[in-house]
Amino acid sequence: MVNPPRKIIIDTDPGQDDAVAILLAMASPDEIDILGITAVAGNVPLPLTHKNARIICELAQRTDIAVYAGCDRPLAHTLVTAEHVHGKTGLDGPKLPDPEMQLTDGHAVDYIIDTLRRQPAGTVTLCPLGPLTNIGTAFEKAPDIVERVQEIVLMGGAYFEVGNVTPAAEFNIYVDPEAADIVFKSGIPIVVLPLDVTHKVLVTKARNDAFRNIGNRVGIAVAKMTEFFERFDVEKYGSLGAPLHDPCVTAYLIKPELFSGRHVNVEIETKSDLTRGMTVADWWGVTDRAPNAMFIGTVDADGFFDLLTQRLARF
Repeated sequence: MVNPPRKIIIDTDPGQDDAVAILLAMASPDEIDILGITAVAGNVPLPLTHKNARIICELAQRTDIAVYAGCDRPLAHTLVTAEHVHGKTGLDGPKLPDPEMQLTDGHAVDYIIDTLRRQPAGTVTLCPLGPLTNIGTAFEKAPDIVERVQEIVLMGGAYFEVGNVTPAAEFNIYVDPEAADIVFKSGIPIVVLPLDVTHKVLVTKARNDAFRNIGNRVGIAVAKMTEFFERFDVEKYGSLGAPLHDPCVTAYLIKPELFSGRHVNVEIETKSDLTRGMTVADWWGVTDRAPNAMFIGTVDADGFFDLLTQRLARF
């Protein structure tokens, strides 16, 4: 028996890699049913993240998907953004037209709450690709929805790869550690795609050429996005290409067998000036803290890029 597509809400702060993650989901209707897209401030401020989400919908000719604007700042601190990585628009690289589709009325947090209450319990997966402000806010505002979530599959955190925005913290968690703390303490099954795995899916020249050689509008746009995005990471890490962080979430939903990890306890540091936003993963089981997350550590990178290239060719 074929499983029905998994119902998901994509919570996002696009970002070139967010864009690729969303496009991969849109290209995979047999596995993924996108109920809606919620935008949050992160890589760039909120007016740009919800604009970029709509640009991606139009690029994929999926203007049927509702896009909601959410929280414009973290729960407890001022917003930190990443234009130095993603460019001033967040989607620098290709020249994509401004969106004609409108935002859907209502706040993203209310949409998340209403959807989880309306859909049968245990049938909706939340897929955060950015800071966890919208999700944490929804859980605080409506605690009844927590037990209705099927799973959270998120990109964020790091352990062995340590931080990419501070020595200890990965960007998505660092921007709003208080929201991340709420999410990780929620008791919901969580799958974490941290830097430890995303740094293993590098867009080399050959892989980028494969996107461009698809020849369709989406493949060419993705090639231009990853080329732009790459310049920062290649210089920073001395690697052969940029890591494609957020598409790991979508790839995990489609082909989880590409990934492996360990069910461990993950705590979020919210107090320390030195390590604020750190995801403290008890990888070796040295505490008595109960495991609360599947922390992914390895990936079949060639299988990941084969999947991504095959699916983008569907557009």
